Amino acid sequence: MKKIIIIVFIIFLNIFNSNFNYADDILDEEIDEFNSGFITEELENISAEPIKIPNLNSRAAIIYDRNSKVVLYGKNENIKRPMASTTKIMTAMVVLENSNLSDEVEISKKAAGIGGSRLGLRTGDKITVKDLLYGLMLCSGNDAAIALAEYIGGSADEFADLMNKKAKELGLENTSFVTPHGLDADNHYTTAFELAKITDYALNIKEFKSIVGTKNYTIYINGVPKNILNTNELLGNLNGVYGVKTGFTNGANRCLVSSTKRGDMDIICVVLGADTKKYRTSDSTKLIEYAFANFEMIDLNKIAGKEFEDFKTNNCINVIKGKKESLEYNLDATNLNNYPINKKEVKDINVQIKILEEIEAPIYFGKEVGELKILVNNNELLTVKINASESINKKEIQDYFNELITGYSKFIEKAIRSD
Repeated sequence: MKKIIIIVFIIFLNIFNSNFNYADDILDEEIDEFNSGFITEELENISAEPIKIPNLNSRAAIIYDRNSKVVLYGKNENIKRPMASTTKIMTAMVVLENSNLSDEVEISKKAAGIGGSRLGLRTGDKITVKDLLYGLMLCSGNDAAIALAEYIGGSADEFADLMNKKAKELGLENTSFVTPHGLDADNHYTTAFELAKITDYALNIKEFKSIVGTKNYTIYINGVPKNILNTNELLGNLNGVYGVKTGFTNGANRCLVSSTKRGDMDIICVVLGADTKKYRTSDSTKLIEYAFANFEMIDLNKIAGKEFEDFKTNNCINVIKGKKESLEYNLDATNLNNYPINKKEVKDINVQIKILEEIEAPIYFGKEVGELKILVNNNELLTVKINASESINKKEIQDYFNELITGYSKFIEKAIRSD
């Protein structure tokens, strides 16, 4: 009788898991550790006192502004660390840039046999690239990662080469990929800063942004529906969060990359190496609330533009040996809009402008003739080039001759009038 009960129980579990999947790279006993009320408690604790620089458990962290590409806060943000399943952000990005979402993939024995968090794929299963991507990013399926890697790259190793190639294209110097899933491996690492840059790029891909912003989704394996839930505990529970990815391995500890938009401000927060899931949730919440409480988006274009136009009214660049005596100039076509400034320092924004007093022809359109600096509390925030907005050719002999004739004619005309 006892054996029959055990068998029935196992069958029940298999049926349940085949229709509903909520996995994360976390230890089984910690699956129920988190609930949405925890975030509410965190917010209450934060609002009870002025929001200050967060005290974090995570070994590395960053707040990265997507508009200006600047770091608003960092803790060991340039230190190389394992990143667990946040690796899958790059995996998904490479897949999306090299595949057709409607393609059907047959699952290999290797993909079906991978350990860790899984979508629940078996050898011979058939599933589309699109559904594999949802399984990859929502429930962190390592089996989905291998399946996609083999389909795109031929093997997991060859796919890792594609990941590293993309990292180089993005200018990343402290990132190295060995696997598509992020299980601990030698030479598999990134930094909080470079992971934020990877995420920023990925979020510009429409399908990626849609996937990581999905709370639950129904995929089809062999035509059979299966519902999966997103492991990102902040999604749907914290104002403005619209992605991105969780992760855990023994080597990386708990990790979370989250993207949040409120009004004009759009940020990415990364926490790496938190001791528990609650710590990664708490740290991420603290970082997000810190950013939105302490920074505001300032339209620097208006500030710089007004100062520049006033400056131009009273300052010209004299042209030596040119067919024109003065040069027209303008700011480089740089977008200065929506720059995050600490609210306490907004009143201390200052603009400094320097240009050449004179320049010798020939002068070509776009030539740098000065710079505009924006400073906050006398600390340089950014520099914008001032360029020539016209071309001026050098005088030729005929030009000098014409000037001589014109000058002589004016002299004669003046002499006649004086008589």
